[in-house]
Amino acid sequence: MRRIGISVLSLMLAFSLTACGAGFNASTRQVKQVTDGVEGTISTGDNLIKAVNILVVETASGAGVLVGTVVNSRPMEDALLGVAVNGVVATVSGNTSLVQNAPITFEGDSANAKAVVPTLNSKAGAHVLVTMFFARAGKLTVLAIVRAQSDRYAGVTA
Repeated sequence: MRRIGISVLSLMLAFSLTACGAGFNASTRQVKQVTDGVEGTISTGDNLIKAVNILVVETASGAGVLVGTVVNSRPMEDALLGVAVNGVVATVSGNTSLVQNAPITFEGDSANAKAVVPTLNSKAGAHVLVTMFFARAGKLTVLAIVRAQSDRYAGVTA
């Protein structure tokens, strides 16, 4: 009887000390986003396009500038046809061709494209819908945060 009691106690301690008994709401199961930007993916047929760290910076003039990276992971080439922020079409300049593993980067040291909305109609801290239109893959819409033109985004200009 004593052996059974020790076994049961050992088993209970093992579950509680290894967090197996914490259940579905354990803090280690709660994933936290470590960046401001959001991610989205189009995965249909021959398409695998990923948008990472997407956010919009509100400039002093009220314009909105897209920040983030878009990557095509498949051999079939695609193209970024346009971007809209909260339904307002952005002016896109620079690289719009999506060759396999050659990213389109909006803003930053390795930027090769720029997308600007003349009027953002939203303030820093709010969320806006960012829609990207692709020639083959279709469209991708994410809910992105608007950041102020300060701190690490101080150099972002329209």
